[in-house]
Amino acid sequence: MPWRNGGGVLHRAASVDPSAVVEAGAVVHSGAVIGKEVVVGSGTVVGPSVSVGQSTRIGYGVSPASSVLKQSKLCLVMEMILVSLCSRYNVVLSNCSVGEFCTIHNGACIGQDGFGFFVDQDGQVKKKPQELYARIGDNVEIGANTCIDRGSWRDTMIGDDTKIDNLVQIGHNVVIGKCCMICGQVGIAGSATLGDYVVLGGRVAIRDHVSIASKVRLAANSLATKDIQEPGDYGGFPAVPINEWRRQTVNLRLFSKKHHDRR
Repeated sequence: MPWRNGGGVLHRAASVDPSAVVEAGAVVHSGAVIGKEVVVGSGTVVGPSVSVGQSTRIGYGVSPASSVLKQSKLCLVMEMILVSLCSRYNVVLSNCSVGEFCTIHNGACIGQDGFGFFVDQDGQVKKKPQELYARIGDNVEIGANTCIDRGSWRDTMIGDDTKIDNLVQIGHNVVIGKCCMICGQVGIAGSATLGDYVVLGGRVAIRDHVSIASKVRLAANSLATKDIQEPGDYGGFPAVPINEWRRQTVNLRLFSKKHHDRR
């Protein structure tokens, strides 16, 4: 049946708040729930059992699958792809905007609160406010079970054309530039900043508030404990220029062998 606000088509079993707008050319399937002040753009297909939270704006051509849950304050723009077909509600988006031509795989969580706490004068652990957003650029791919936290003092930002593997943790206030590649099990602590064309190998860790220059590549299992200001390859724990890390590794092996021979 046609919807009075916008002229889109609804299934009779869909639940749509009276304040929502479903534009002409949009289709809302059976069991979908459209919240207060939601705008569903023309050409959008909202699948069965999708829940679209308050104040969400869904742009032209976005087609949420039946296994996708959208929470409040989202902005989903043209041609976003949500790859999420295995189990209900296995992609969770809240307090975020997602750009054009993005792909988000199963189990990803974007826009939830970051890990921010402090101990007050009475010795009680208190939560720091987490009230800003996660902003995902255009043509970004986000792997399965990756988490991207919302910001607290600045928005969490993922630049255009960045590709993120499975099982990656990106903390609150992190800013990642364009065309970066982040491999599986990477952990980026809060308020870190990555430039453009950064490559992080598997299980790399970035300390909080660290800045990584553009065109830096970090070898797998490396830990960046301080700013890296020059482009190039780095590795180790803590991360140093790659040739220095290789020398350290060789010297350690020689020392270990010499010590063993003396015994």
